[in-house]
Amino acid sequence: MLGATGLVSPPIALAGGLVFAFLVPHPFPAESKALAHFLLQASVVLLGFGMNLGAVLAAGRSGLVYSAVGISLTLALGLALGKLFRVERIGSTLIAAGTAICGGSAIAALGPVLEAGEEALAVSLGSVFVLNSVALFLFPALGHHFGLTQRQFGTWAALAIHDTSSVVGASERYGAGALAVAVPIKLVRALWIVPVCLIYAAVLKAQFRKSARTRVKLPWFLLWFLLAAAAATFLPNRLPALPLRGDFATLVTLGKSGLAVTLFLIGSSLNRRALARVGVMPLLQAVLLWIVSASASLWAIEKGWIGN
Repeated sequence: MLGATGLVSPPIALAGGLVFAFLVPHPFPAESKALAHFLLQASVVLLGFGMNLGAVLAAGRSGLVYSAVGISLTLALGLALGKLFRVERIGSTLIAAGTAICGGSAIAALGPVLEAGEEALAVSLGSVFVLNSVALFLFPALGHHFGLTQRQFGTWAALAIHDTSSVVGASERYGAGALAVAVPIKLVRALWIVPVCLIYAAVLKAQFRKSARTRVKLPWFLLWFLLAAAAATFLPNRLPALPLRGDFATLVTLGKSGLAVTLFLIGSSLNRRALARVGVMPLLQAVLLWIVSASASLWAIEKGWIGN
């Protein structure tokens, strides 16, 4: 499959899957669903090898506070908008988490916890990927328009752009100083994937216990994600003779390729009727939530409350 080569980005893979679904009846829907579920979790674990816990710690308490406050407010607002627009609960939660934490990675991690279906995953992932592409070109222009310093822009990009790749791309275009600030704050934000998923798992477990429903599976793959991040952070320094950094970079590339294949499988499981049921409201929720959260963080930075 072309998506496994790394030559196709996740958004293109999702679009390719949708085209396939519209043109050809899916020959193996059950097998595709099972494989997508496994690859989604495996890809999240492999992406953990791209984390650096040392950089997270170097961001200090300030980055932790920025991220915690921003994530909490964005999640709350996202869920409120989901109710206002009558977006299906799981899809609304995924969009809110993707905007608040780390885009596609957060959705990929939280999806199995919520037992999200293909429709919810496809719409939420598609929404954040579109907004990521917009941010890559829009944010540097806005930063110059508002006269942001390198530190201010780096903070804003880390707090307001969904995926790490777009944070890096936008910050690189703005300047080396912005990139140096953005990466550690973004890594702090990305690590919130773990506690948020665990909180949702605990809440669902409590709810299911009360209603005597099936037991909720804890997201054990997140433990492997943390172990992968720890290995990437500490092993290269402990074993300098081994080319571990290159090996870990290869694993991250495999994780990105796995995510692309997963998105193709998710897209190929949909059809016109399924997308019609979803409607345009989830996209409207994602766009409005992103505009509000990005504007609020920019306002706080310009006021000097954060990023100085």
